[in-house]
Amino acid sequence: MVNLIVAFFTIAIIFLTVSCIRIYRRVPKTNREFMDPLSPGLKMLWPSIRLFAFYISENLSVDYLERISKKLQVSGVSYMMTAEQYFAIRIISTLFALSLTVVCSLLLDEINLKYLFIAAVIGYFLPVMTLNDLRKKRQGLIVKSLPVYLDYLTMSIEAGLNMTGAIGQAVERGPNGPLKIEFEKVIRDMRAGMSRAQSFRNMAERVQITEINSLVSALAQAEKTGASLGQTLRVQSDQRRVERFQRAEKKALEAPVKLVFPLIIFIFPVTFMILAFPIAMKFMYEL
Repeated sequence: MVNLIVAFFTIAIIFLTVSCIRIYRRVPKTNREFMDPLSPGLKMLWPSIRLFAFYISENLSVDYLERISKKLQVSGVSYMMTAEQYFAIRIISTLFALSLTVVCSLLLDEINLKYLFIAAVIGYFLPVMTLNDLRKKRQGLIVKSLPVYLDYLTMSIEAGLNMTGAIGQAVERGPNGPLKIEFEKVIRDMRAGMSRAQSFRNMAERVQITEINSLVSALAQAEKTGASLGQTLRVQSDQRRVERFQRAEKKALEAPVKLVFPLIIFIFPVTFMILAFPIAMKFMYEL
């Protein structure tokens, strides 16, 4: 009887393994030759991500995938993964959070459905928070390097170059970062036959930053009215530099307020304990 059970169990494991292999082989291979490299964590999870993305993508609406694609584009990871693969990451994150919660609950000999629900919610929305952090970091880097690129554009325009040549000089000499990549895309669009105004509008749509929108509007207005591009860019550069100084000043003024919470919670209690310990010990020995 025991041998029969073992045999059935072995056959079931074999069929399960064969089925999993056949299911995975149905997933088409993706060509990542022109894609951004994956992080070490994503490399480990990529087979599972491809599997979930292939079998779940059919059930996702086109509007949802389009919204996700725009978010990926703004965050700068649109050349790393597709919208389907991003949704697969959310599913895997949810399953991992649930599994971790179940393991911890079994170790504590108590399974609470409330904790499972909280873990599922956190796991599902953790990739969203990560994507928002990437978007804020990328936009911050773009705003930080924008005055430098505007200075290069201004000097190149005033030296007699056209806009394409000026952007090329700015890209060649400017600092590395997401803004350099965006200007390279602008050059590519302009060389492909797209108008200058449309190329800049596409960049503004990709980054979705107020400063870039202001720059694009000023350039479009200057092109329509025949105003000097050099003067327009110089005004934009001065304005961006003033705004950068104001942001730095604002952060410096906010620092004392942000330090109040850690001071009250962590530093002050320890300080009071260190000061009160000798006094308390002295009273104890005197009694």
